Amino acid sequence: MAATLLKASVSSRVAQESTFRGSCKPLQARAVVRPAVQARSVVCSAEQRTSSKQIGTAVAAAALAAVVSLGSVEAAKADISGLTPCSESKAFAKRQKNEVKGLTKRQKQYEADSAPALALQATIERTEKRFANYAKSGVLCGTDGLPHLISDPGLALRYGHAGETLIPTIGFLYVAGYIGFVGRNYVQAVKSDKKPTEKEIIIDVPLAVKLAFQGFAWPASVVSQLRSGALVEKDENITVSPR
Repeated sequence: MAATLLKASVSSRVAQESTFRGSCKPLQARAVVRPAVQARSVVCSAEQRTSSKQIGTAVAAAALAAVVSLGSVEAAKADISGLTPCSESKAFAKRQKNEVKGLTKRQKQYEADSAPALALQATIERTEKRFANYAKSGVLCGTDGLPHLISDPGLALRYGHAGETLIPTIGFLYVAGYIGFVGRNYVQAVKSDKKPTEKEIIIDVPLAVKLAFQGFAWPASVVSQLRSGALVEKDENITVSPR
């Protein structure tokens, strides 16, 4: 009986030791994993610092490029799409030389005081004067030696070429709008007359002159009529053909 109890106590102790050892194995594994986790956290923090440094370098480079581009605006002033002033263009001077040379060659085929020679001499003088006017006007020439006009409003105002196309275009629009506005006012004024068709055929000069003087400020009048609704006809007054 005593031997049996001794064996039972020994077996229970062995079982407890085996259970304790089994429970300690995960603790050993966890102790091994912790340095790896710490190493990963260190690597991630290092990568974040490197990426932040790269972003800061990129931002600084972009800011430097913007400052350099703003500072080089004046340097690009003399070069618009590869164009240069005609007075400094070698192609422009070469074209002038070739044209004058061709006319001079033709002039030598005639006597000095003959009519064809005098006509060619006048042509040579006009040609030289034309090239001189282009050189003095400040227009830009391309690689073909021909003057080019700047039609872009921004570039024209920025580099002093507004007189080439911008101002003439605005003038044309103003004159065209002036003619249309005055004519519209005249037609509306004679519409209430007894014979409006006759007034359209035979112009009422005093009324036309009066409306012509009133039409110089037509842009402001058009804006005012547009706001009040008098510029366009109402939809119910416009006839629509049946479909």
